[in-house]
Amino acid sequence: MMIVIIGTNCSGKETAANYLVKKGYEHFSLSDIIREELTKKGLDHSRKNLFNMGNELRRKFGDNVLALRALKRIKNQKTVISSIRHPGEIAELKKQKNLFLIAIDAPIELRFERSLKRAKPGEEKTFEAFKNQELDESTERKGLQQVRKCIRMADILIINDKTIDDLYKKIDGIINKF
Repeated sequence: MMIVIIGTNCSGKETAANYLVKKGYEHFSLSDIIREELTKKGLDHSRKNLFNMGNELRRKFGDNVLALRALKRIKNQKTVISSIRHPGEIAELKKQKNLFLIAIDAPIELRFERSLKRAKPGEEKTFEAFKNQELDESTERKGLQQVRKCIRMADILIINDKTIDDLYKKIDGIINKF
């Protein structure tokens, strides 16, 4: 089974993916593919560079480029793919059998608090800047990130506004249905 996790910044996508790894899933983050490109070019892995490089790769090689690169690496029947930010990636992944799309979201105020706590380099320090970044990542212009559109394409939406254990229970409930 292949699980694809879609979601907004600091919604819990990586937490969910890491939980599935503990359950035997292999994990691929499309952002890791972008990080490899940034490293090749000697650029830091800031959020802005990730955003720009991802959009550049989509413009040069097509909206599905990151999904295609991830699919070439998959060896395990049980796989989770995260950091999906474009409908073209979803369209490519949907060609696979036994695919389930999970969207994860949380109120923006809570996600901003999580962002401040994790303090990754390049993340916004003010709520206004965080909201503007979200708008940039949710545009529906060709070749750019379209996170909100991806969320609407999911099979199920998890609202992750409680504890990590609550998120884990929701994920367990989903995978146990299969």
